[in-house]
Amino acid sequence: MADRYGGKWLLGGSVLVSSVISLLMPAAARIHLAAFLLLRIVSGFGAGVLFPALQALLARWSAPASRSVVVSVIHLGTDAGVIVSMMSSGVLSDHGFAGGWPSVFYVFGAAGCLFAGAWFLLVHDSPSIHPRISADEREYWARVTGTADAAEPRPPISWRTILASGPVWALAVALFANAWGFNTLAACIPLFMHDVLGFHATANGVVSAVPFLAAAAFMIPAGWLADWLRAPGRLSTTVVRKLFLATGFLLAACLLVLTGYAGCRRVLTVALLFLAVASTCLSYIVVVVNQLDLEPLHAGKIMGLTFCFASVAKVAAPHVVGAMTYHSSTRAEWQNIFFLAAGIYTLGAVVFVVFGSGRRQNWHSYS
Repeated sequence: MADRYGGKWLLGGSVLVSSVISLLMPAAARIHLAAFLLLRIVSGFGAGVLFPALQALLARWSAPASRSVVVSVIHLGTDAGVIVSMMSSGVLSDHGFAGGWPSVFYVFGAAGCLFAGAWFLLVHDSPSIHPRISADEREYWARVTGTADAAEPRPPISWRTILASGPVWALAVALFANAWGFNTLAACIPLFMHDVLGFHATANGVVSAVPFLAAAAFMIPAGWLADWLRAPGRLSTTVVRKLFLATGFLLAACLLVLTGYAGCRRVLTVALLFLAVASTCLSYIVVVVNQLDLEPLHAGKIMGLTFCFASVAKVAAPHVVGAMTYHSSTRAEWQNIFFLAAGIYTLGAVVFVVFGSGRRQNWHSYS
């Protein structure tokens, strides 16, 4: 849908649905656990269209030579959201209105609704239908992206062709590994900070957010470096993508293992986690832009397929951490959690280096 009709309404609708559900969460929690879980499931369905819709927009609104930078700037919002939510959630839980923890859902739900309203007013699916840009700018975007008309049907392509592609499956494995590592850090590190390092709620939120400041510092420089290396006369896109992903994944794997052996030294632990998140900036700009490398006109489809695997990791990682810390949440259990994440990172790096690609596939030529 996003590739054929554009991503504006899908992405904005995804944010709006998730935000409205956030506003309803406290009431659902008071009614029954089943009501709360049902809303979470609906929210997950709504969020599932967000990244494919974003890829469809990027194919129309970003120049191929600068896509690493553009994607790094946009996806910096993911880490900014983690930072803001972690730092403010602890404070709101301790000192917020409506009994503390409900204020977290109300504040972020209201912010999401405001964002969705602005999005619907300001964003358009492609330059060809934007009412406020000049004819010269429309011609520029049509020339550099090759997607002149959002309403034009995409070149035909069969799902069989996509499913038979080794680079697509390599990207799916890499996205799974990235999501597993990210959700181990984003969703579970506050538990580690509380149970192992002994931080209380407010301090926990602030300290848990510190590693994600690395993304704010390194995401855009990493994207710029990738595009600089891809310039004519330097390295091929395939070499840059493999180099960045392998370096990011393997560095993060080593740093997570070291974190498990840092003892109770709080400063050292936070520093290691900061460096681990900084390392993943290198790999993250690969797993969220490689769909556009492979086939920009069908990037939404590729993201939809590969993001399914990331969604499995998003669900599984917190449950695995919960199972491994169910009886006791000590440093020994967390060492095993970090070893598991490191192993998955390593597997993702190996698979992508062997089977991944940065070349445009032109599948429609064979469909």
